[in-house]
Amino acid sequence: MMKQLTIIVWAVLFGEVIGYIGGALETLTWNPGQIGVISAVFALIVVNGITIITNNSLPVKGSEKK
Repeated sequence: MMKQLTIIVWAVLFGEVIGYIGGALETLTWNPGQIGVISAVFALIVVNGITIITNNSLPVKGSEKK
């Protein structure tokens, strides 16, 4: 659970910074709530997807698959 909370906090922080800079460069309005939610959901999907893929690709100890 702590891993998920850490991912959410850092994703929101980085998403806000990137969203603010990107919005200023493209002269778009900055909506912090929307940017935070989207970046947190995207980060959770990416990190958990990578974790699932790598856990399933490793052979089980003692198995004949190598």
